[in-house]
Amino acid sequence: MPDYKNEITRRRTFAIISHPDAGKTTLTEKFLLYGGAITLAGMVKGKRNSRHAVSDWMEIEKQRGISVTSSVMQFQYGGYCINILDTPGHQDFSEDTYRTLMAADSAVMVIDAAKGVEAQTRKLFKVCRLRDIPIFTFINKMDREARDPFELCQELEHELGIDTYAVNWPIGCGKAFQGVYDRERKRIIHFTSNGGSKAATATEIALDDPALASLIGQGYRDQLNDEIELLDGASCEFDMDRVRHGQLSPVFFGSALTNFGVEPFLEDFLRMTTSPLPRTAGEELIDSFDDGFSAFVFKIQANMNKAHRDRIAFMRVVSGKFEADREVYHVQGGKKLKLSRPQQLMAAEREIIEEAYAGDIIGVFDPGIFSIGDTLCAPGKKVMFQGIPTFAPELFSLVRQKDTMKRKQFVKGATQIAQEGAIQIFQEVNSGMEEIIVGVVGTLQFDVFQYRMENEYNVDIAMSTLPYSFIRWIDNEEIDLKTLNLTSDTKKVQDMKGRYLLLFSNQWSINWALEHNEGLLLSEFSQQ
Repeated sequence: MPDYKNEITRRRTFAIISHPDAGKTTLTEKFLLYGGAITLAGMVKGKRNSRHAVSDWMEIEKQRGISVTSSVMQFQYGGYCINILDTPGHQDFSEDTYRTLMAADSAVMVIDAAKGVEAQTRKLFKVCRLRDIPIFTFINKMDREARDPFELCQELEHELGIDTYAVNWPIGCGKAFQGVYDRERKRIIHFTSNGGSKAATATEIALDDPALASLIGQGYRDQLNDEIELLDGASCEFDMDRVRHGQLSPVFFGSALTNFGVEPFLEDFLRMTTSPLPRTAGEELIDSFDDGFSAFVFKIQANMNKAHRDRIAFMRVVSGKFEADREVYHVQGGKKLKLSRPQQLMAAEREIIEEAYAGDIIGVFDPGIFSIGDTLCAPGKKVMFQGIPTFAPELFSLVRQKDTMKRKQFVKGATQIAQEGAIQIFQEVNSGMEEIIVGVVGTLQFDVFQYRMENEYNVDIAMSTLPYSFIRWIDNEEIDLKTLNLTSDTKKVQDMKGRYLLLFSNQWSINWALEHNEGLLLSEFSQQ
């Protein structure tokens, strides 16, 4: 077996998803602590220099304390090479999360032990189920007052329609949280908080050890015995095949903030997950171990380095081995090119690399030729992966630059931010870019757009809300827009690729368009 296949075997690529404030970014940082990628929680440290950056690297993220864009981080742990995709939790930035999940082989779902399943958790879980990827659940914040663990597991099963298997079980919660019971190894891991440094103080002790009562208290020992008996008798049996098809979720309890249960979770998770999964290209299934490099672009980010005004395309390597400066074929562009200075990422920190393998996420400089969903492969391989869907925005605003002398910066900024996929921009048919319509899935995206236009492109903009709530792509390629019979409050627009769309104020107007224009085909999303 070629050496590169050993490298692929040890790779794990997963996304971390959650409702806002469930502790997703904190858990990510603790993983990085255990992998030695950072030395203190709250920062990401580059290995070759002294610069620091939190995983929320964008300036507006630091100011508001929220994640608005996905971060990519790679580290080594226990012989594994791990690629983490840390996604935004806030629903206003779910577009970025949907795309990022396309690059993951499994997902870690973080649940707040006091709140249980929340609205954004449900949405993200549905995307995972559509992908048929394994879902591992970490019930977080056990160091605070929490709901009954049986109740939490039942809610997961009822709300999300997935069976659960508790891999470990909590002993107490809040100030009385003692640690967790490892069901497979039949041992208690008793934790003592140490202020968030790399390794939490842990004492391992067998369930039948006489010293257990003095360690956790007789009451907790008796309660644990009763709960283990109930678990063993009533819960689902562990079935790895069901886990790998997203039908059974292994559940872990712990506290990311205090390091309770984080390292055992990481070790079990790595043991249960698989090497990089295959991807569909037309009717062909491309295996990660196939000879020949292939990859797809799932994210584009402009101005990660404001000093250089650069633009980075994030690629998920699907198969084989990537080597810097080797010629690759850009399928959508129809030409060969060399990807110079490919980078391994640690949030905003980067390190130039010479090679990468299936499962890895790499960043390449984009001079403006890549789009989300593009395929790259070894010359002669000629595969094209399935496109990444663009979801319909629900909120719209008319945007213009205040200073007409800055038209060039306005067009560049709006276009580049839109190419990242977080917003969508439209123009009225046969009009210029003096003013544009910006569509988003959440109001906070408008704030981010305005902030970035001012801070990254030095353009002050004026925004005014539009009364539209629905958008539909017109699938009829040869349609004459002038002949369409539409309501007076329907607007005809074009997207960046020149495709025609209609903006509607309500569902009634959509029904009118379909009833009064025979053969009209409308879609809620487009494939990139």
